Amino acid sequence: MMFSLHGVGVARGCAIGKVALLQRNQPEISEYTLPEAIVEDEVQRFLDGVARARQQLQEIRARLPATIPADTAAFIDIHLLMLEDSMLTQAPVKLIRTRRCNAEWALKLQRDLVVQVFEAMDDPYLRVRRDDIDHVVRRIQRILLADEAACTDLVATRLEDRIVIADDLTPADTILMQQQGMSAFVTEHGGPLSHTAILARSLGIPAVVGVRNARRYVRDDEWLIVDGQQGVVLVGPDAAMLAFYRWKQQQEQGQLRELGKLKEQPALTRDAVSIGLYANIELPEDAVLVRQVGAAGIGLYRTEFLFMNRTDLPDEEEHLASYLHVIKILEDQPITIRTVDLGADKRLDGEQGATVVANPALGLRAIRLCLKNQELFRPQLRAILRASAFGAIRMMIPMLSTLQELFQVLRLVEDTKRELQARGQRFDARLPVGAMIEVPGAAICAPYFARHVDFLSIGTNDLIQYTLAIDRIDDAVNYLYDPLHPAVLRLIHVTIRAGRKARIPVSLCGEMAGDPRYTRLLLGMGLTEFSMHPNNLLEVKRMIRNSDLSKLTPIAKRLLQTTDAGKLAELLSAITENT
Repeated sequence: MMFSLHGVGVARGCAIGKVALLQRNQPEISEYTLPEAIVEDEVQRFLDGVARARQQLQEIRARLPATIPADTAAFIDIHLLMLEDSMLTQAPVKLIRTRRCNAEWALKLQRDLVVQVFEAMDDPYLRVRRDDIDHVVRRIQRILLADEAACTDLVATRLEDRIVIADDLTPADTILMQQQGMSAFVTEHGGPLSHTAILARSLGIPAVVGVRNARRYVRDDEWLIVDGQQGVVLVGPDAAMLAFYRWKQQQEQGQLRELGKLKEQPALTRDAVSIGLYANIELPEDAVLVRQVGAAGIGLYRTEFLFMNRTDLPDEEEHLASYLHVIKILEDQPITIRTVDLGADKRLDGEQGATVVANPALGLRAIRLCLKNQELFRPQLRAILRASAFGAIRMMIPMLSTLQELFQVLRLVEDTKRELQARGQRFDARLPVGAMIEVPGAAICAPYFARHVDFLSIGTNDLIQYTLAIDRIDDAVNYLYDPLHPAVLRLIHVTIRAGRKARIPVSLCGEMAGDPRYTRLLLGMGLTEFSMHPNNLLEVKRMIRNSDLSKLTPIAKRLLQTTDAGKLAELLSAITENT
């Protein structure tokens, strides 16, 4: 009998195949006290486990084909870097020595401390980096527990046309399985912002995550359909359903071939309105993808990776090197660098540690943190200004909520320019500075912000969360996350209108920008710049090239004036189907 399971679709496309069930659960960890005489032996056993984990990842990386994109290999590099970090390698050694506990328990205690720091972060992208901590820790634990086969059993497994079902997958697992022919995967845990989900999108692997208890309902070798767009897993499909999805696969393959032809085509509507399509990146290596899809430049360069997995602060030269790397790849294309957006998790002395706050989402984060802890902020300002001498750099300030914050930033920028002049270092004296609109109060006051900045960028991920008071990665309330809520649409429209009146560019860089379901609505609202994950850009471009702006604007106006959910859905359907 056919039945369906539901989760979060993180990578579009559909797959049909037999199940490869991966029964690999969290290792059981117990604590025991060691005799003093063998404490140093236990320390060495732990260090040997870390070395073996490093060797496993290096072996996987060495097997990657030379043609694989740089950003794919970077996911393994991140885990390798974590194995060099004292948080995971030296801190457990101290615990073994001071508590005389076994290596597995020491690593578990340290993992729990580190995860607390990540869970205190408000930025959803940063918060789910705890998954990377878990992946690395789990690899070491399995080695320590003499369960190394669980880390390496995939090497010998053949997965041609198989759909893997597991509790969770690491980026290394995903790359290895894809090389062995895996057609899709389903996991019981994980979310759309995990590195494994991002990697699935990059590799074009259909995937559904967060399917609770999937392994209880599915048997090995059972036929399965995975719909990565709808987030649906069909178990035991009948002949009619198989025929439909085989037809759907053919349609998708044809669409992908057509999308590839759009790379060199301009992003023009049918009535000849030019639209700017930019890409978001999280690591310097991602800049290669920007070139591959023909984006007009980078609309959002996240810089938080520079602060991750370390107890000290990155210095000016580290910042500058990462920016110059991207400039070298993109040459003269514009690059918008977002100043660091961290939560209330960094002490003044640069040592990371969880700060107990009632609600970190409303606490000291992003520009608030930077203005309070300027030794964190000033090196980045200097590096951004210095980088502007070598490329078309713009600087974007996240989570502004008051004009006073903006004026403080602008004063710091001027102070930094004078400092660099005194040093004799070059920079663009007219470096464009923009405001991210992601707090409802900032959206309402967008006309005032627009008078003092060079551009505005709407961060819909946070704007929606703050407007509707929900956390989109919290399973208990994420059903309330609604980009089409009338309040959200009005705030977006107010911001677009403010930019137009001030004659400055307005872009939209949240996930909404990369979802073709909303492309025509945003066009009709007057948006002319989109910034998104590179993998979504060509699909959005196709929608733009098949749109007539003059027909979209009246429907968008009507949609903005309705609060009825049924009418809203009807108008969205009308605007989406309008060609």
